Order: sequence, then C-alpha cells, then structure tokens
Amino acid sequence: MTFADIIGQEEVKQRLLHEVETGHLPHALLLAGPEGNGGFAIAWALASRLLNNSPLVGKMQHPDLSFSYPIYKKDSKKPAPCELFAKQWREMAMQNPYFDYSDWMNGIDAVNQQLMIYVDEASALLRKFSLKANQGGYKVAIIWLPERMNDECANKLLKLLEEPPTGSVFILVSEHPELLLTTIRSRCQLVEVPKFQEGDIEQVLTIRHYIDPTMAHNIARTAYGNLSVALRQIVDNSEQEQFLELFKSLMRLSYVRKVREMKLWSEEVAALGRERQKRFLNYCQRMIRENFVYNFGNPDLNYMNSKEAEFAVRFAPYINENNVIGIMDELQLCYRDIAQNGNARIIFFDFALKMIVLIKNR
Repeated sequence: MTFADIIGQEEVKQRLLHEVETGHLPHALLLAGPEGNGGFAIAWALASRLLNNSPLVGKMQHPDLSFSYPIYKKDSKKPAPCELFAKQWREMAMQNPYFDYSDWMNGIDAVNQQLMIYVDEASALLRKFSLKANQGGYKVAIIWLPERMNDECANKLLKLLEEPPTGSVFILVSEHPELLLTTIRSRCQLVEVPKFQEGDIEQVLTIRHYIDPTMAHNIARTAYGNLSVALRQIVDNSEQEQFLELFKSLMRLSYVRKVREMKLWSEEVAALGRERQKRFLNYCQRMIRENFVYNFGNPDLNYMNSKEAEFAVRFAPYINENNVIGIMDELQLCYRDIAQNGNARIIFFDFALKMIVLIKNR
C-alpha cells in the first residue's frame, strides 16, 4: 500500500508527505474522521513511505511495523495481544484496506462480542519499541480504533507516547477521537481525514472494481462519503434489501397500529446482532431524511435506489415538518441505547410504539 494506491484524500496525503520530506513528522499522529474515510489505508501508506516502500510492508510482514486493533479474548485467563488474530488481520487488510469495524467483526467471527484493545497489547508494544529498529530506520506502530483501548491499556500507551524511543512513529487511526484520553490526544498531532468525495468513490468503483459507471454513480450517492459502505454494496446487496423490508414493515404496522405484529417485528430486529442493528438504524435515518426531501419534488436532491424510490411515492407524504425531527431524535436515542448494550427487544419495541404517534402527526 502506497500513497499512489489511494484515490482521493489529496490534501491529507500531500500534508503527510510534506512532513516526511521536510523532517517535520511528529512521533505520534492521530488520523481522525468518520468511518469509511480511508484512514487506515493512509496510515499503511505512510508506514510504507517511512520504511522505504519495502515490499514487506505491503505483505504486513516488516519487522519494524506493528499493527494494533480491537480483539476479543479467546481465553479470559490468558494474555490477549493482537497478534492472536494476526492471520485474520493480514487477510482482511490485504483483501480490502477500506474495511470497517463490522467487516472486522465478521472476519473474526465476533458478531456478538465486544471488541477492545487490552493492556497486553500495550505491553507488547513497549517490548517491541524498547529494541532497536531491525533495519536501522524507523519503527512504526499503527493503532486502529484506539478509542477501543481499555483504561489500563490507554494509560500504559500514554507512557510510551510521553517518552517515545528515538526513531519511533505511532499512527492512531480513530473514528471517535473524543473517546480517547485527553492526555493521549494532547501527545498526538491531529490530522483530520474527511469523508470521501462522491467522485472519488465512483473512481474507486469503476477503476479498481470495474463497476458500470451508472451503477457506480448511484452507489456513490447513497454511500454518503463512506467507501466501506460503497464496497459492501457491490459485494452483497442483500443486507440493504433486508433493511428496506424491515423499514417498510415498521412504517406500515405503525400506521395501522398492529401492536402485536410490532412486537414480533422488534424481536426480528433484535435477532440481527448489535452491529447490524446499528447499521439498520443508520439506514432508517437515511430513509427518513430521503423521504422528507422527496416531498420537495427535486430528484437531484434524492439519493435512493429504484426500490426505495418506489416506496417513497406513497410513503413520503407521511414524513413532514411536523414529525421528521421527532422521528430522527428517536432513532438517535435508539442508536445510543443499542451502542450502550441495552436490551434490543425493549429498545426496538419502544421505538416502534413511538412511531405509532409520530407517523400520524401530519
């Protein structure tokens, strides 16, 4: 992975290259931005540049390059360094450097697990960085989703960032930097990595994945700058179709007030698993927003596929200025509760009941 391999994010790439070439690269970087922004790919490309574009970096086998990432404990009584999942990590990253947290969970069969970076990983980094670089240059660590470090790990890493060994570079790739310890953030130079531009996503899809330009354009519009979402759509559209059917079912049941069926609906959604539930709630927010905009009668403002647009013809009038904010607020609360490991059956049934009132508010 090199900077030449990354389509888009030109400002970020040029900034980092300039800092490397002028010798002003700090010992700790925080690449922060929304999911699907290519932050990990940029970190990997920067590591490659620092390690002289060695082929071993591309194979994730360079002795002076370390990767840290959230995992789960296979055995609660044994240490849990990230190396336990190194094989799966290499396979996923080399297949698709734009993978996201959901992809990673599926890749290690951890759909219902809570992943984190344990203190054993910080201890492993301390050992690695106490040694001289194998090839005499930099030693680089890429920490993906550092906000998932437990407190003990974060505090131990802080000591390493406060007194970094000579020639070491730490690249933290975060989607929620506000969750990091303030002291860790203060030790890092912040580099904001924005969402992808639609045109850049289209390029990735057409040039790298040979997608028909029209389809690539439609996918890019509905990805909202998230390349991970766009790539997932070209692999498998079944999830989006399932989400649409669940969304349509809830709206219809809410309108006719079929409480018993809504209870069954909430149980069906609860069975999806927490990460898919969160993606479903994001999908619902998008559909509410798109149906509200649909009422303005300007197709250029809408980002729906043909099946979604077909449903919007009749459904859109029910989403208006009287209820759109209320529905979006409830969806955000629902997402928050799911993210905090609340009871999914209760959360979704409660949301469904509230929709009875909101959908009638015309």
